[in-house]
Amino acid sequence: MSDLETLMVLVPGLPLAACLITAFLGAAVLRERSHWPVIAGIVGSFVCSLFLLFDVLGMVHEQSGQSSVGAEHVITLWTWADIGNAYQAGGADSASRPFDIAVTLRADPLTAVMLSMVTFISSLVAIYSVGYMRGDRGYWRFFCYVALFVFSMTMLVSVSNFALLYVFWEAVGLCSYLLIGFWYEKPSAAAAGKKAFLVTRIGDFGFAIGLFLIWTTYGTLNFHDVAADGSVITSAQSSESASGRPQGPGLPDTAADERSSRPQGPGLPGEVAIRGVLGQSRLELPDQAGYVGGAVGVAICLCLLAGACGKSAQFPLHVWLPDAMEGPSPVSALIHAATMVTAGVYMFARVTPLLVAAPEARVTVAVVGCFTALLAGIIALTQDDLKRVLAYSTISQLGYMFLGVGVGTLAGITAGMFHLFTHAFFKSLLFLSAGSVMHAMGNTADMRRFSGLRRIMPWTCLTFLAGCLALSGVAPFSGFWSKDAILAAAREGGAGYHDLYQVLYYAGLFTALLTAVYTFRGFFLTFYGETRVPPEAGHHAHESPPVMLVPLAILAVCALVVGSVNWEFGWPFGADALYHFLIATPSLAYAAVPHVAHEAAGLHFEVQAVSTITALSGIGIAAFLYLGDRRQVTALTRWTSSIYGLRLYQLSYGKFFFDGIYSVLVVWPLWFLALFSYWFDRWIVDGLVNLLGKLPVAVGSMLRSLQNGMVQFYALAMVLGLLVLVGTLLMWPAM
Repeated sequence: MSDLETLMVLVPGLPLAACLITAFLGAAVLRERSHWPVIAGIVGSFVCSLFLLFDVLGMVHEQSGQSSVGAEHVITLWTWADIGNAYQAGGADSASRPFDIAVTLRADPLTAVMLSMVTFISSLVAIYSVGYMRGDRGYWRFFCYVALFVFSMTMLVSVSNFALLYVFWEAVGLCSYLLIGFWYEKPSAAAAGKKAFLVTRIGDFGFAIGLFLIWTTYGTLNFHDVAADGSVITSAQSSESASGRPQGPGLPDTAADERSSRPQGPGLPGEVAIRGVLGQSRLELPDQAGYVGGAVGVAICLCLLAGACGKSAQFPLHVWLPDAMEGPSPVSALIHAATMVTAGVYMFARVTPLLVAAPEARVTVAVVGCFTALLAGIIALTQDDLKRVLAYSTISQLGYMFLGVGVGTLAGITAGMFHLFTHAFFKSLLFLSAGSVMHAMGNTADMRRFSGLRRIMPWTCLTFLAGCLALSGVAPFSGFWSKDAILAAAREGGAGYHDLYQVLYYAGLFTALLTAVYTFRGFFLTFYGETRVPPEAGHHAHESPPVMLVPLAILAVCALVVGSVNWEFGWPFGADALYHFLIATPSLAYAAVPHVAHEAAGLHFEVQAVSTITALSGIGIAAFLYLGDRRQVTALTRWTSSIYGLRLYQLSYGKFFFDGIYSVLVVWPLWFLALFSYWFDRWIVDGLVNLLGKLPVAVGSMLRSLQNGMVQFYALAMVLGLLVLVGTLLMWPAM
């Protein structure tokens, strides 16, 4: 096993080992030291992911200019399932297809970026949790869940098979259920965990249907090609074969397009036996010949969109994420910033060729994302819970990412991934800063009950301000570069639907204004005004301990610089370098992906100027409304609550009543169905069964009266029985 392959195994393997150690030793041995294996495992995973990132950078440079599509390296650890002749497509004479699931890990630029981000944020969250969770009786259990969560997410972005992607897609859902409902004795936390689990299952059902369609359409669930001898074919092997250099196992010395055009089947030695959905042999086919469009292609992408809407909390399956605030604040930072909610964006970036073949589905992704961003931004304007404001902000920013991916160009997709990367830093910073506030305020998050905390918590105030500036898109903070890259890509538009993308651009710009307003509303309400502390905090409200402040300081620095530092450690702009790095991913190096004006992925001064003015205007509006005596807020609230203001305040404060609508349309009918089912089972089914059980008892009771112990009665019965028998025999001929 090479160094690269060893790193690919260690990145998910170390958190898994930490989880197992904590699970077996935490309660009895480690106890208040249960954080040490988890922190060591996750930090070790982060170090390995950095080395992996550098190795992938080297692999990209080595394969640049070669005939392969992008740069990738795939290893197979073992075969989980191998079923020959599992499916026969077409008529009786067509070749049958095997069904195999091999545990394969993939290293390419997209995987390397995701692994580095996930493990870095998770490391800081784990360290922060030492101070936040100290004294909790479930201390060891919390860190065990965190390690399992990190393992599941690193595997989700590392696997090279749709079936395994679905397995770990469900694993992160399970971990989110465990962490959101961590304080299960609290009814609201238990309900929030169940809500998150059930709502995401709705989307996952659609995702599963999409995988069935992919299997029946493409004959495999592998991302990569598989040779006739069962070995994996990667870009390096493909380019070696195409250039005449020594080949990998099972590859002939022929050009890639010639190899791909030959008949495919498991009985062809030296050929591509199974053409992967995102494999080299399919990506090299000209004119999108390897991908299915039309109704089937659209159906596949829309089913995948259903799964992404569940995991990434997009309309209409967004309702679970705000309630997820019932979990500990480190959980919120972990779920909202780096792990579960980013899975949908990552998945769409991975399956870009499928979106290119189905433009209608691609536009649907963009529309859903933009609408969700605007909807969540409006709701966040009126929420009083600090963490719920940040939760709706997460939903809104994820909508931005979907908008970028839905543009369908290299500029848009890389901008969406860039925003995913920068958002992880400043959103985890904001959630951990909010956790610091709650830690000092006796676990209170209602902004109506505290204010003026900058005098008590100056360092938390500074870090929260850094996160607010980054989220609002103020230069030179990270959100400025990534958000504007998405807006620029939307303005450039993709292939077709140009006018629609212009509408989405202006909607995204208005959402940016709302983002600045609600973000600084939360900042001003929390840290400015007269100093007020709720009774739960007692008389000793104070700044958080260093173990919590150090991760905040690191994230604050990252929120400032991570958007502008070049990935090759040059200056000045990260979007441009990330663009060149990400497009070396085979899915994005696919020739059919539209490549419009490159300035949409880097600097786009006009969009940046308009966006900056928009962000500063939003901050100014928030300062005007919430730094004074707030008479304007009262007047504005009164007007928007009236019929003339379309009762927008009630709609926003009531979250557009989606929970109530779902209760009426889904929960109540199912509740009545459950009641009817209970009644039917209790009285009809059980009644019939009980009746059948009582019949032998009743018959037995009737016969029991014949057994009275009197010999005379038995003799009379025998005589009567004999007379009946004789009478029957005498009458038989007549009958």
